[in-house]
Amino acid sequence: MNIQKCGIIGCGGVGATTAYTLVESGLFNEMVLIDLDHKKAEGEALDIAHGIPFTVPSKIYAGDYDDLKDAYLVIVAAGANQLPGETRLDIAGKNARVFEKIIPQIVKYNQECILLIVTNPVDVLTSLSLKLSGFPASHVIGSGTVLDTARLKYLLGRKFKLDYRNIHAWMIGEHGDSELAAWSSATVAGLPVDEYCRQHGRTRDSLRLDDIYQEVRNSAYEIINRKGSTFYAIAMSVRRIAQALVRDEHSIMTVSSYAEGHYGLHRVCIGLPTVLGVNGVEDVIEIPLNEREMELLQMSARTLMQTVQSIGGL
Repeated sequence: MNIQKCGIIGCGGVGATTAYTLVESGLFNEMVLIDLDHKKAEGEALDIAHGIPFTVPSKIYAGDYDDLKDAYLVIVAAGANQLPGETRLDIAGKNARVFEKIIPQIVKYNQECILLIVTNPVDVLTSLSLKLSGFPASHVIGSGTVLDTARLKYLLGRKFKLDYRNIHAWMIGEHGDSELAAWSSATVAGLPVDEYCRQHGRTRDSLRLDDIYQEVRNSAYEIINRKGSTFYAIAMSVRRIAQALVRDEHSIMTVSSYAEGHYGLHRVCIGLPTVLGVNGVEDVIEIPLNEREMELLQMSARTLMQTVQSIGGL
């Protein structure tokens, strides 16, 4: 297995931008792009390759599934895009059919890679990929609520006028309408939100936390309504996940990972604080949640499980 080799399946906006972002990062020295439209994959690979002299030397090319045979990481970004007015769950059936063709082809040539699912609905398709691949749960990861968590930290940073890196707060659950903000465990400069507000003469109500949550949850809809799709920030999220894996960072990120007893959840892939290293998922961290947050997480999981069952998943 070549830890510096990555495959990307799907060369639409998300897949192509992810390829560009990863080449810029220097994490991999070899990358293969696969798409149903092979000429599209060739064009994207050639366009990115011409910029390699400005970054770390590497090789990027259009290929086929047999080129994945020694890839450490395989990123799946293929499928139908979410259209204006659609929820992520609305496109579950369409993209499940796509994955039923893609995942067996990956497994045919590589049974040891780590699968990183990016296509929406990401939690549902991560569950389906786990079933179709037969891989250990530690090797099947979805991008989950990593981007949602970044959006939350970004907005809180603006609200507090602080570097977002000094804010720790999680969006968990479905990457979609049923996700939740774990406010009870959020900290600002190491302090609970209420205590930070008290020390700075502010009240929790003045923060309008529900407005921030709604803005996070609806961000994708707002972007899609304006420009048709989202791809920059999700590509940056994928780069961050890939970095945690390749560099064996043991970083905690809210990827979509398989819950088996965590938070009382069973047999569902869902966005939870997860430790990532070179072998994939190392642990799922159970952060403190209040009673209402636990209820919302359970509801989010049930929503996902119903959709997974409807498409023949776990």
